[in-house]
Amino acid sequence: MRYYLRESTLVIRGDFNALSSGVGGGSGRVTTLLNHTVPFGYDAPEPERTLGLVAASLGLGNSFFGLMTAVPMQHLVVLRYDFLTLFITAGTTHPTPEGPGTINIIITSTEGFSGSALAGAFITATEAKVQALRDRDRSYTGTTSDAIIVASEGEVKHKYSGPVSEAGSRIMSAVRHGVAVALDRYEGRVLSDKPAFIIYSRFNGGGWVEWSPVNCPYYPCHFKGQRCDLCYCPLYPCGDESLGSWVQSSSGGRVWACTECTLNHEPEVVRHLKRNPEAALSELKAVSKRK
Repeated sequence: MRYYLRESTLVIRGDFNALSSGVGGGSGRVTTLLNHTVPFGYDAPEPERTLGLVAASLGLGNSFFGLMTAVPMQHLVVLRYDFLTLFITAGTTHPTPEGPGTINIIITSTEGFSGSALAGAFITATEAKVQALRDRDRSYTGTTSDAIIVASEGEVKHKYSGPVSEAGSRIMSAVRHGVAVALDRYEGRVLSDKPAFIIYSRFNGGGWVEWSPVNCPYYPCHFKGQRCDLCYCPLYPCGDESLGSWVQSSSGGRVWACTECTLNHEPEVVRHLKRNPEAALSELKAVSKRK
């Protein structure tokens, strides 16, 4: 899975088995997920055509599920929790047909979900969204145009995604935290000019940590002049043993360890990847060798 922003559109690319309640939604295999910002007050008589034109303009074809929002992508919140990556935009000016308001949630997993797990994730995410709104003392449980996409890649590993399941507990935590952060950003309680990147860390008992390149006390953690544009490596886990290795995790199973890898911090590689967000690992390694 890769994701990137193109002006007012979040683009997520992969080979997904997905379920969507958004524009032209349904279930099926798609290669692209979109969250597209439209002008405030925008009335789209043919929203499917609008998203189709967006996909075509970006050269993405018609294998996609998409969402639409009035929330600028600078307020996007990206959360990573183990095998899950979530993308949330939230604006709830007024939850009625007369007033604008949309909470869009996209959940992606690098571990496969069964059909029932995809559907269960909708229920879990909705429950978490309600809790987040209650945390902000809102009198409503959602807006008229809220939408969710759940998408997974790979062989099925998760047959359930209820709130206490392995996948569902992570979804609950990420959505509840992410919706609150997204509302704070959109409503001006937290000033933002770029998306937020938040990772669940198990240090000091576990919790959500927002990454920021500004005044980082660890810079430079690899080498002088390194680039820190990426919240976490978009190639993770690449499986290239010249860059890292599989190790035993503290909770059992294997985890990809690449602490010593500096590829995505090299200025030339970062510049190339930002211009070409779907570049293969071999291409990026070739750029690194040319420096």
